[in-house]
Amino acid sequence: MPKVIGIDLGTTNSCVAIMDGSQARVIENSEGARTTPSIVAFTDDERLVGQSAKRQAVTNSENTLFAIKRLIGRRYDDPVTAKDKDMVPYK
Repeated sequence: MPKVIGIDLGTTNSCVAIMDGSQARVIENSEGARTTPSIVAFTDDERLVGQSAKRQAVTNSENTLFAIKRLIGRRYDDPVTAKDKDMVPYK
């Protein structure tokens, strides 16, 4: 049987599962959780994903991306994108 992976890219949290025989099995992240916050952050030294990105969002707000799912596939000059640009701290 071919290998199958499913990704639930959520606005708030994301989840990954694989087919294990006839059953879907959710893969835990590095912190042991079955869901991961849909947040990415960039610092001078590293890229952070999930809970570690969420923890530093207040101190690094301009480089912490969240609620980005709604912008996937939209052009930069789309009215929805323009509206969102005024509501978030990142560029």
